[in-house]
Amino acid sequence: MVRINRVYTRAGDTGTTALGGGQRVPKESLRIEAYGTVDELNSVLGVAIASGLDPSMRERFHIIQQVLFNLGSDLCILEEDKERLPVPRVEPRHVEQLEGWIDEWNDALEPLTSFILPGGDLAAAQLHVARTVCRRAERAVVALSREEPIGAEVIPFLNRLSDFLFVAARYQAKLAGVGDILWDSRKY
Repeated sequence: MVRINRVYTRAGDTGTTALGGGQRVPKESLRIEAYGTVDELNSVLGVAIASGLDPSMRERFHIIQQVLFNLGSDLCILEEDKERLPVPRVEPRHVEQLEGWIDEWNDALEPLTSFILPGGDLAAAQLHVARTVCRRAERAVVALSREEPIGAEVIPFLNRLSDFLFVAARYQAKLAGVGDILWDSRKY
């Protein structure tokens, strides 16, 4: 259980921050960039939920927000410290859950005949923003993985999550009665 008594500690005033294992690292390190972008993604999802996301979709997004906290803890603890500091992690079941949700919602949508423009209603547009932030988080995590070991399911989860967010944006637009806005490469 996390217990926060004070919001500020002044320990980061020199441009460093502590990982979950206690190591101090520069705030611009790849690891901090990776889990900071995951944190940003979680905030963007909160905005999507608050922007009028269809009530039938909200529970899944609350679950995803919880798993994103697991992902943050997975990234803030070095792999060599995970045996002595057991923390929540992203697991294969999280990836499989996303795949099931993708298939369910995608089956309810018309097949795509073109790329789509981000938009729809406000919540669908916000889900498109979340998708792009998720892709940025994935790029940051991949860059980190080239330098240091990370959890085995972190990259697959982010990859699948961006696919889920694409389908969710389309599904939200459908439920809102707006539908997809197709890219017309010949008209413009």
